[in-house]
Amino acid sequence: MKRIGAHVSASGGVEFAPVNAHEIGATAFALFTKNQRQWQAKPLTDESIQAFRDNCRTLGFPAEAILPHDSYLINLGSPDREMLQKSRDAFLDEMKRCEQLGLVLLNFHPGAHLNQMTEQACLQQIAESINLALAQTRGVTAVIENTAGQGSNVGYVFEHLRAIIDQVDDQSRVGVCLDTAHLFAAGYDLRSPAAYDETFSRFDDIIGLRHLRAFHLNDSKKGLGSRVDRHDSLGEGEIGWETFARLMRDQRFAHIPLILETPQPEKWPDEIRTLKGFGEKTGQ
Repeated sequence: MKRIGAHVSASGGVEFAPVNAHEIGATAFALFTKNQRQWQAKPLTDESIQAFRDNCRTLGFPAEAILPHDSYLINLGSPDREMLQKSRDAFLDEMKRCEQLGLVLLNFHPGAHLNQMTEQACLQQIAESINLALAQTRGVTAVIENTAGQGSNVGYVFEHLRAIIDQVDDQSRVGVCLDTAHLFAAGYDLRSPAAYDETFSRFDDIIGLRHLRAFHLNDSKKGLGSRVDRHDSLGEGEIGWETFARLMRDQRFAHIPLILETPQPEKWPDEIRTLKGFGEKTGQ
């Protein structure tokens, strides 16, 4: 069964995220476990943790269907030592919050070199940052999100993701989330059956489908290879509905969270319904 959802609000407390996901017909969801635009956050209370766990159980959201996202402020590849330490401390805190909530995934953007170090050095530093966090936590997998290649962000080619994974000590706890808009903007075509097959064949050859832990489902406002990160609603951008229908029919991607980050939340129920319809036609 495909697990389809969206990045829902946790306003008022993380325990409201599964409720918000259920209300839009989701069978998976993403959330921020703290304010994504602040470094510091109040600790999760025992009451909030228990309510989150209870709501997930009652509403049918297993841990594997939930994809928390870390703060946008974190840059595990920062060339600035003070900012790097601040990012590492914040990332560890995010991992520990996932532990408290009983979650098994943490999605994050790999980082940016800010034109002050080489890509190779940045990738190595990101892997070192992951190793530090994994050594101090248990049960949570660090899920690297591919990027569009905008600015000085690394992670826009599969080889970058492979280089990070190769330098992680416990590779059973590192994975990848593929954002379809980022893929397309980075130059990986998905629109025709041949292009779709070629892209995922390359992913499997370079990284391995065993490391694929989630998708972000987004259409792209910008063209193939633009290296510009601009999400669009499904079917309204340059990728088109047929790609998402093909992905929903792809049996390789059953049982991992497929998360909408499209820009119009009011369309999420319809987008989820349409995606489910594609899957139902093939028993997915």
